[in-house]
Amino acid sequence: RPAKYVAIDCEMVGTGPGGRRSELARCSVVNYEGDVVYDKYVRPELPVADYRTRWSGITRRHMKSAIPFRAAQAEILKILKDKIVVGHAIHNDFQALKYFHPKDRTRDTSRIPLLNQKAGIPVKANASLKSLAKHLLHKKIQVGCKGHSSVEDAQTTMELYRLVEVEWEEELATSLPPRSPSPVADSAQYMDDRYWPADLNADGL
Repeated sequence: RPAKYVAIDCEMVGTGPGGRRSELARCSVVNYEGDVVYDKYVRPELPVADYRTRWSGITRRHMKSAIPFRAAQAEILKILKDKIVVGHAIHNDFQALKYFHPKDRTRDTSRIPLLNQKAGIPVKANASLKSLAKHLLHKKIQVGCKGHSSVEDAQTTMELYRLVEVEWEEELATSLPPRSPSPVADSAQYMDDRYWPADLNADGL
């Protein structure tokens, strides 16, 4: 069973006018035990206008060893295939990968009231990964001025998932609809209002 789980985190940089478009610049995937199974820098399809280093941890030098987006996308999706994928605000990661993952095989730690309850945070609040890590794992992440580490964030996300795994899976078993074999149905499920944040739905995404 643990072999079916991976956690993902992506770091983005800004491209296009004013660097307002987000594109993938690093992707890390860890297994159930938190061991790194993938960690590569990715060259965006458009020229980088803003490295967003304070948040992304990405600098110009990282692009020297980066691989093209399409190559990275193919490698990453091969890893995610048939896996249960854990992430925090995972719609951002999937959006960066230009990918839809079936809802019944997606676990978003930003969308589970149980974690907020355990952390003493209002159930409907959008708790940050940093806040949940502090309250539930007693660890500090995303500190300093060098930006986030996608490896650390993916590992932390998996730790949080494992903390509530049994209870969460029991709850999901009674709430998720039966999975359709149709890829179109998968996409429709993924766009379900219960999964996507309200502000994104308002934008028509």
